[in-house]
Amino acid sequence: MQPGFRLALTCGVIAAVVASGGIAMGAARSVSTAAVEALRESAVVERVEFPSADGKTTLVGYLFKPVVRSNERVPAVVMMHGRAGAYSTRAGGTYDATTLSQRHQFWGLWWAKQGYLALLVDGFGPRGYPQGFGSHSYKDRPAELNEVTVRPLDAYGALTYLRWRSDVRPDRIGLQGWSNGGSATLATMATDAPGIADHTPTAGFRAALAFYPACGLKGHFDTIEYIAYAPLRLFMGTADEEVSPRQCRELLEDAEGDIESWFYKGASHDFDDPGRSRQRVAANVKARNDVIERATRFFADWLVDKQ
Repeated sequence: MQPGFRLALTCGVIAAVVASGGIAMGAARSVSTAAVEALRESAVVERVEFPSADGKTTLVGYLFKPVVRSNERVPAVVMMHGRAGAYSTRAGGTYDATTLSQRHQFWGLWWAKQGYLALLVDGFGPRGYPQGFGSHSYKDRPAELNEVTVRPLDAYGALTYLRWRSDVRPDRIGLQGWSNGGSATLATMATDAPGIADHTPTAGFRAALAFYPACGLKGHFDTIEYIAYAPLRLFMGTADEEVSPRQCRELLEDAEGDIESWFYKGASHDFDDPGRSRQRVAANVKARNDVIERATRFFADWLVDKQ
């Protein structure tokens, strides 16, 4: 166990902190499904295309643009979807901004409301899998969607694209991923990640959020230590039915870097999904409120200039 690693149970939240200190708990705000609609006035959603760093794939992205003054540069967030893809299970063959999942819509609009430009990357659709994959389908997914060797290249393609834009602060870009996208986030933030030569917050992402990732990562870190090159925060539920909290604890226990993780007691996979099926679970409601607050404060600390 690395020095500074501790386990604490406070307010029903198990916080495993790998850093020199924790984050103070504030009053969490309740954000319902209806808030997605309420946030729409805060952003303009635009479909864009840009190249992956794999050198062969043209990715689709959805920009959630904040309402700001003309010529103003703002910080940005790259968002990586999970195994179900970027779109709602009710998309019905229509894959565009109108059929993005509730979770992706909420977070894109939420970041725009905070003054960030958010970019949701659709890495599955351009490769022929817009509908994503069902739960427990890990062994059936094609190699071109590998979360360790391929999806980090998509993240860095998005980073390059955002740095090219005249409305983005090129040195203030964060990364957020869920489930398989959370795994891709872990791989992207590692000091041996593909797609970038200099693994530093200056050349890469400034900070990252990983929500309920699978931490096996194709066995890549079974024999080498995981090291994050920039601040990284991980969030998952202790009752996750799809991925292993134990495996994530083991990965991060001996990890190096500014890493902190929270394991929410009784919360499931997708606990932050604003849909009714997840939010009828009390532990998910509590975890969702807390993670919105923590994630918001984290990116404010690392992506926003202090006045």
